[in-house]
Amino acid sequence: MPAAVLFLFYILVVCTPLALATVQGQPPRGVWDELAAGAGMAGLAILLVEFVLSGRFRSISGNIGMDITMRLHQLLARSAAVLIVLHPFLYRGQQSLDPRQSPPGSGALDFGFDGLWLGIIAWLLLGALMVMAIGRDALYRHEHWRLTHGVMALIVAALGVLHATRAGQYSREPVLTWVWGSLLGIAVLSLLWVYVIKPIWKRAHLWQVSRVRKLADRTWELRLVPEGHDGLRYAPGHFAWISIGRSAFSLNENPFSIASAPGDGSELRFVIKELGDFTNHIGEVATGTRAYVDAPFGALTLKGHESAAGLCLIAGGVGIAPTLSHLRALNAAEDPRPRLLIYGNRHTGQIVHGDELSQMARDTPLTLVHVLSDPPDGWTGETGFVRRDLLERYIDENARQAWVFILCGPPPMLHMVETALLEMGVPARHILSEQFSYD
Repeated sequence: MPAAVLFLFYILVVCTPLALATVQGQPPRGVWDELAAGAGMAGLAILLVEFVLSGRFRSISGNIGMDITMRLHQLLARSAAVLIVLHPFLYRGQQSLDPRQSPPGSGALDFGFDGLWLGIIAWLLLGALMVMAIGRDALYRHEHWRLTHGVMALIVAALGVLHATRAGQYSREPVLTWVWGSLLGIAVLSLLWVYVIKPIWKRAHLWQVSRVRKLADRTWELRLVPEGHDGLRYAPGHFAWISIGRSAFSLNENPFSIASAPGDGSELRFVIKELGDFTNHIGEVATGTRAYVDAPFGALTLKGHESAAGLCLIAGGVGIAPTLSHLRALNAAEDPRPRLLIYGNRHTGQIVHGDELSQMARDTPLTLVHVLSDPPDGWTGETGFVRRDLLERYIDENARQAWVFILCGPPPMLHMVETALLEMGVPARHILSEQFSYD
């Protein structure tokens, strides 16, 4: 589904409660009361739709990228929180603490316990949820935070729906009550899909570690083979969530780009750097260890760019993994299009598959450019970082307009390179990048 269609669909869903409230024909109230009700309904709608922006639905993240999906999730969650937190303070109309003195429809709120106080509890829990999300890196292991975050968000959403349908003037109407119930049902199904249905599917599609070997400084290659099934259908540029030596229901998963090409057979290859937690012990994983794979994800594929005149691949560190997948697939297909690989590292000991890349440069239409920030004595290649002046030397005017540019590496490098390419006149639609850090 194209990104524009996804955006329009999102706006339609979020605005539906407001539109239904508008056409009810309720007696008009003061401006502040209407703003308060609108803010509450908009915030609740955004919160409910957040469950499908978790990053685990390929129809979404596969079109706009996992990093953009998660950034949207964060930004929209903050917007929902602001609307929900503010909305009770916006009411200005006459209210009565005695429901018998405020017939349905005569006031902005029903102060009965089963309506108003559900909202107060949801309001307080939402504040706690946002504080926990902001401090997640310092307070929790990711897998513990992930489960707590999902369950708390669902509780807040359920209480919010009950509050809206019992206390709100508009949401008590049957049609809007049905809409809130449907959105809550979708939220519940989203969590069930991620935490129950997918793990059951993964148990029926086991993988096994076939090889672990060191490639470079603190960098390893992990290979997985399917156990009792045909493997995975994916495209170059996709990545997978992997859990090794744990239950299919374990929340301890890590995202890694696939380095193999679809034509290499059923075996999956990954390039993994020691960065903490599981990755620090990747070299200790024994052959035969069972693994679970949730894939494919990502938007670094050539979908929509199949007719590009050439490819410029810019990688930093283990960002070489999806680049390798693209190059291996192009070579297997004997694709005649020119390609340029600019590969940045700190020193030569970090270069991954250097011999294979050099062989590609000799045998295929690949121009290989190594860039080292800490080069050894006698180094004659590029030094420093991937800067604009370096890009201008290797990318001519025709390539800037007709090629597709695939970027993968540390976030600072991605930001710098993308800015440089845009300043050089490369159309934004020709630049593909994705990262696993969303802050």
